Amino acid sequence: MLRFAANLTMMYTEHAFLDRFAAAAKDGFKAVEYLFPYDFPAAELKTRLDENGLTQALFNAPPGDWAGGERGIASLPGREDEFRRGIDTALGYARVLGNRRLHVMAGLIAAGESRERHREVYLQNLAYAANVAQAEGITIVIEPINTRDFPGFFLNRQDDAQSVCAAVGAPNLKVQFDCYHCQIVEGDLAVKLKRDIAGIGHIQIAGVPERHEPDTGELNYPYLLDLIDSLGYDGYIGCEYRPRAGTSAGLGWLKPYLRDAL
Repeated sequence: MLRFAANLTMMYTEHAFLDRFAAAAKDGFKAVEYLFPYDFPAAELKTRLDENGLTQALFNAPPGDWAGGERGIASLPGREDEFRRGIDTALGYARVLGNRRLHVMAGLIAAGESRERHREVYLQNLAYAANVAQAEGITIVIEPINTRDFPGFFLNRQDDAQSVCAAVGAPNLKVQFDCYHCQIVEGDLAVKLKRDIAGIGHIQIAGVPERHEPDTGELNYPYLLDLIDSLGYDGYIGCEYRPRAGTSAGLGWLKPYLRDAL
């Protein structure tokens, strides 16, 4: 049975952030995800989850200077101490929120920088994160992201992400399979889902190319979602898209899956 999480960073933006939990629950969601929790005390977020019967499915580790354009620091040489402090902060939130998936963003690589050096730092940082998270029962996930939206992002392909996980060798390090990013970079999603399902720790969906609801654009989501279900994926599917208009008005695509869950 498929389970969906509302991404509160992109969805329900017609509400203040803390009010988005109730709005998602009212529409039938049982779980939420978002980019970052750090603007709010963990206890306050936990209260919103509990009041609305929601599970925290995923959030991201601190990404560096997000407002300044950084998109993660896991592969950035010289930022290792900051990365470890960020993981410690994220795990502190995860303990309170009951979150079992933590997304670690690789970061950007500038033209002329050594990919080999970035990869070396990336592997070392991911090994640290996976080790400390394992004691908490938390899975670290890494996500290939397209360079149209994030020019210079270090990790772009599913096979590369799977090879990173294999090189680290931690059982709680997996790949976050974002259908939107994968379609833009490489396509052939069904084959990659079948090939990599054992190494996939989280899935996200959005229409391509506009990143609206998954009932628009070039991807056949009814087929892909049936495939994901048939492959035995039992995690949450994050709805990481920008609604065309009001969030609730655009949820017609979700209603059949909510009925199946009753």
